[in-house]
Amino acid sequence: MTDQTEQLVKFKAEFFKALASPLRIRILDELRDGEKTVTELRLRLGVEPTNISQQLAVLRSKSIIAGRKQGSNIYYSCRDPAIFAFLDAAKAIFNNQLVDIKDMLEAL
Repeated sequence: MTDQTEQLVKFKAEFFKALASPLRIRILDELRDGEKTVTELRLRLGVEPTNISQQLAVLRSKSIIAGRKQGSNIYYSCRDPAIFAFLDAAKAIFNNQLVDIKDMLEAL
């Protein structure tokens, strides 16, 4: 494996780890419509401030989201809209699996 290929594989593994939390995925889904403050995210998702802050820190550390400070607020946004296409692809795979399971159950 070349050094570049190994770097890509490591990047993918770290990227998937960053998305390996239902709350982090919910945060990204909330950011589809544009940037939101920590308070907006916390209220929309119904989670404690420390929990949302921890999850935002993980997403920031992997450069998946960016923060912009304005006054006393930090506005978070998704750095790359391709992430939404990735999440949509995961949803399509999930739906396909549900259809397969439904078909299998109907065949029984």
